[in-house]
Amino acid sequence: MDGVSPTTDIMQLNEKIQAESAFVDVLKNELGKAIIGQDYMVERLLLALLSDGHILLEGVPGLAKTLAINSLAQAVSADFSRIQFTPDLLPADVVGTLIYNQKDNAFAVKKGPIFANFVLADEINRAPAKVQSALLEAMQERQVTLGDTTYPLPKPFLVLATQNPLEQEGTYPLPEAQLDRFIIKAVIDYPKKEEEILIMRNSVNKSFGKINPVIAPETILKARDVVRDVYMDEKIEQYITDIVFASRYPEEYGLSEMKNLISYGGSPRASISLALVSKAYAFIKRRGYVIPEDVRAMCKDVLRHRIGITYEAEAENITAVDIINEMLNKVEVP
Repeated sequence: MDGVSPTTDIMQLNEKIQAESAFVDVLKNELGKAIIGQDYMVERLLLALLSDGHILLEGVPGLAKTLAINSLAQAVSADFSRIQFTPDLLPADVVGTLIYNQKDNAFAVKKGPIFANFVLADEINRAPAKVQSALLEAMQERQVTLGDTTYPLPKPFLVLATQNPLEQEGTYPLPEAQLDRFIIKAVIDYPKKEEEILIMRNSVNKSFGKINPVIAPETILKARDVVRDVYMDEKIEQYITDIVFASRYPEEYGLSEMKNLISYGGSPRASISLALVSKAYAFIKRRGYVIPEDVRAMCKDVLRHRIGITYEAEAENITAVDIINEMLNKVEVP
């Protein structure tokens, strides 16, 4: 490091991160005008945005999922679109299509609602596989091909997909390979009683605050580069790898009883996602380095949809989160 001690280097990085992450509090305060009591959901949205990933939300209807992403789009002065997934939806309804113009004797491009910075894919499991794959391809490639031309999607680009855990009739569950595309799966719950009283009062009196643009989309793009600069020690890298490997080979980590409960473990994308989201978590906590607590805090959100459970586990009412908790108890913390 050319005579500069690692400590000095980390101190400088810390100062840089503290300065660069100041907008997070501004953004949270602005969102707080309209969203009451869903701090966990708002934080996960910001983490997905800073990690340049997409987020899958599971929760019953009426928990402000649409409001959250719409408010975020307004606060970042970005474009927002909502796609209600239904069994009769076609891929063209999502990505767009070519329309023949008789007057000009040529095809004109009609871009679909995917061409926005923030896209809400509501009840993604209601649409057939063809539509899901069209959306997921756009999520992965950040581009859409219509005819012979490829169109890049705007930056930043975030898909928030929702799933209703109650009504499973007539749904098409997301295949494992597609679930893996989401950097985070957040499961949201009802607000607390005092929060609900406030929500009810504000809704009845129409006294929710108006969301104003407080940051530019460029701020998010710049922050993503800074997130990748957050320092991660080799021991933390090893810790992340150990957690993911424990989901694949539980017997090597003293979790032999888990072997018959796990049908498949996390892929290498799980390790990458956990590292990225842990860095983003350190960033929003205004810290220039990752600590084991960051990894532990993010583990469930990153791994709950990446660990498959067997019929045996289902019969015993054991969930992926129960397995993750066991792994965190067994894997040695650096």
